[in-house]
Amino acid sequence: MKTYTVNKIKNDCLNISGEHMDSVWNEAEVNNDFSYPWENCEAPLTTFRALYDDDNFYFRFDVEDENVLTFVDQNHKMEVVDSDRVEIFFRRDKELNPYYCLEMDAHARVLDYVTNYYRKFDYNWAWPENKLEVKASKNNKGYVVEGSIKLSSLRELGLLNNNVLEAGLYRGYCMELPTKDKEADLRWISWVKPDAEEPDFHIPSSFGKLILK
Repeated sequence: MKTYTVNKIKNDCLNISGEHMDSVWNEAEVNNDFSYPWENCEAPLTTFRALYDDDNFYFRFDVEDENVLTFVDQNHKMEVVDSDRVEIFFRRDKELNPYYCLEMDAHARVLDYVTNYYRKFDYNWAWPENKLEVKASKNNKGYVVEGSIKLSSLRELGLLNNNVLEAGLYRGYCMELPTKDKEADLRWISWVKPDAEEPDFHIPSSFGKLILK
């Protein structure tokens, strides 16, 4: 199983902006080990960083994308599924009953939901109130998604155990927005290559470990 080390920082020293990179991020390990699991070509660059302090888990995605596409109609959280986005799934164990999903677009909209294996989605679920903050912006290279999650919520959900988070890191690369006649055209990028012949992140083999050092 792939692992990523999350380094610890001093409390209240990281400013989440969703734009410029705070110098504190220099203390994070850089993870750009993302690929197309189901295609024989090089994926556009996706970079993930994470840090934590006594109260929060922080994450940042820097995404290279020549044409960032965001679907906005009613500005509902479900519109994230038709947009360029990054994703983090957290699980308690390999049984995936349940696991928790965050899909985040360049407008800082968050599609948060809980799922039970296999693909039993509950989109009415929301991350515990005031325990998640996400900011984002577009830039001349693509977009940034930055956020913080209260460690207390990760513990309450049974996700943080012995300083380990079992998590999947993914990206939905939108090639074309949806129309009345067809769905959005998406390609799939992942940190871990899932053991599946067809695109599917909602399986145990798509997860790795984030180790809080």
